[in-house]
Amino acid sequence: MDLHDIIVQAPGRTCLFGDHQDYLGLPVIACAIDRHISLRAKKNTRNVLFIDKPDIGEQRTIDLRSVGRSAEKGDHFMAALQILETHGCVPGHGYDITLSGNIAINAGTSSSSAVIMSWIQFLVTAFGCDEPITNEFISRMAYEAEVKYHGFPGGKMDQYSIGLGNIIYLETGEDLSYEVFHKKLPGLIVAESGIPKETTGVLGELRQKAQLAINKVRENIPGFDIKQATRETFSTYMELVPEDLKIYFEAAVLNHDVTQRALLEFRKPTLDFVKIGSLMNEHHMVLRDYLHITLPLIDEMVEGALDAGALGAKIVGSGRGGSIVVLAREEEQEKVIAALKKAGAKDAYAVNVDPGASIIKSKK
Repeated sequence: MDLHDIIVQAPGRTCLFGDHQDYLGLPVIACAIDRHISLRAKKNTRNVLFIDKPDIGEQRTIDLRSVGRSAEKGDHFMAALQILETHGCVPGHGYDITLSGNIAINAGTSSSSAVIMSWIQFLVTAFGCDEPITNEFISRMAYEAEVKYHGFPGGKMDQYSIGLGNIIYLETGEDLSYEVFHKKLPGLIVAESGIPKETTGVLGELRQKAQLAINKVRENIPGFDIKQATRETFSTYMELVPEDLKIYFEAAVLNHDVTQRALLEFRKPTLDFVKIGSLMNEHHMVLRDYLHITLPLIDEMVEGALDAGALGAKIVGSGRGGSIVVLAREEEQEKVIAALKKAGAKDAYAVNVDPGASIIKSKK
């Protein structure tokens, strides 16, 4: 394969249901949104991959002779090269690469995952691969590069949401499965707090506490699966959980329950936006009152949106900063956006559901 010019793009994503669930192997409902990272690559005569990131004023040169070396912790570019090499994707010549986009950085809309998704899509497009190149394959490679390679505490939501596109229900456990809903969500809004989210620390802390609670139940009930506990039955397990961990166990059960009820709504031929909004509010309540991942500004943004007539609003992702996602009636979208900005949002804007990572151009 000898391609001279390549352009790929990967969207951001927002989580509708299932925040703080995927690291427990529990399902999420998320959607790709039409804000993108674009990667433009032009073949060069040097034996390097030169990466320019003008949005953040960074540049990097990867000598192709160094590709076989282990990646330093947190170096997802090199981790991807390492992983793809085991699948027959080996860079044979250099490219000058520009990465840019309009996904907010450190705002909970997966700009970093979109960068790695576009990077992996470029590599397999430019240099080929021993396996069929599908969006699912690219999603799996990105998950391995971002999370598994260095044992980071994240889940699979970001990579698969971006790779598969649309609205997805994703079972995130070892036996991964998903449903893709090719449906629109008119009235969808993302609002940025302007406060950087705390990804690794928050995820690691809450994952550990939830897992400890689940393990305490398993000590008494071998083979216990958190999916067995429902909103109606979880109280029967609570006596097995230490007092300081009860709230994390209950949060896991309640978040899983609301995600399952939301799944039933997305499976219906016609979406009930009022019901979906109500479930978003219920989910946010658990994230706020049980896991304490909101901040005063986030709470004010949510309240401002709801007071302006939004159907639902919730914090997104790891929390303690970042963004919220809002569902409004389409005719009230601009009014809700104005209310969000008045409540202190750094930015707020309408988004549409995106079809996912894609190749825009590949030219010999």
